[in-house]
Amino acid sequence: DLGAGRELATEGPFDGLDDFTLWERCITRGLPGAMMPHIIGNSYQIIQSPGLVAIRYELVHDTRIIPLDGRPHSGGRFQLELGDARGHWEGDTLVVETTNFKDRSTYRNAIAATLRLVERFTRTAPGRIEWTVTVSDPSTWTKPWTFSMPLTMNDAEPVLEYACHEGNYAVRHILSGARAAEATKSTTR
Repeated sequence: DLGAGRELATEGPFDGLDDFTLWERCITRGLPGAMMPHIIGNSYQIIQSPGLVAIRYELVHDTRIIPLDGRPHSGGRFQLELGDARGHWEGDTLVVETTNFKDRSTYRNAIAATLRLVERFTRTAPGRIEWTVTVSDPSTWTKPWTFSMPLTMNDAEPVLEYACHEGNYAVRHILSGARAAEATKSTTR
């Protein structure tokens, strides 16, 4: 479920680009969707430098840049597909708070202006991190809710190129097919 207005476009109508999800258009899986398992492309790369963590996802090649230097969120001046992330360390746990999402990429019908995700990345063993995310949006849910999953290191499965041209061509062909079907219907009436 990708949320209201963001379900997979299987039945149409196919009137324009807005009838397709951001995922179908090869733009983003959103957050926390980018972290969630999928049938393909489940590799991530987590890179840390002084004052910064970056997470690169194989699917759609989303990359999150997470400042760790204590700077405040953008205050709503900017909305981003993956939100505005800020991180800090609590002992051995990286805590990442993300706000300021774009309306079109919010998770499960949440309201972009009030959606807040808090992720925790905790190393639980060599090559293993427990990823937990708490989703809160008082405009959508009665209380925050949390889910988690393990992330395991596997150097045999690197982040590969994700060329999403198929989706880009598919949208054009689906739209042209819909116009052809409409033309056929209007001439047979």
